[in-house]
Amino acid sequence: MAGRLIRELAERLGASLSGGDRLLAVAESCTGGGLCAAITEIPGSSRYFLGGVVAYHNAVKTRAIDVPEDRILSEGAVSEPVAISMAEGVKRRFGSDIGVGVTGVAGPGGGTPEKPVGTVCLGITAEGVRFSARRRFAGDREAVRNQAVAWALEELLRCMPAGRGMKE
Repeated sequence: MAGRLIRELAERLGASLSGGDRLLAVAESCTGGGLCAAITEIPGSSRYFLGGVVAYHNAVKTRAIDVPEDRILSEGAVSEPVAISMAEGVKRRFGSDIGVGVTGVAGPGGGTPEKPVGTVCLGITAEGVRFSARRRFAGDREAVRNQAVAWALEELLRCMPAGRGMKE
């Protein structure tokens, strides 16, 4: 079921981006490449998807996509400010029009009372768009990761004006 939903969302995203001459780049942590995999599963995705980075370790977040180290230290790697910094950094590094950042605690360990297992933060940035949010998903590691990928795709679609690929 999750795979079918993710595929449908990725197809809708592809159709929207194909018509708008917008390029997408992704930085992901807790999803471990799942968002990139969902996007590239769609034939023709090379027309709108530049690529992505799995910035799992905090040092990679700072070195590869320019997330300020002090932001990670003050807010935590799983935070909206870090998610939006990941989106901004990958957008800048890849030269894309749209950047997405996903970070979270997929589990089964690693949670805290403030950020329990299942906590995921998402950031999206594009011309005229700066979105960040936090959600908590239930289930095991695979379920949390799948829900996070589906959520990222849903929010990308929600942020885009129909047929315009986020361009204002």
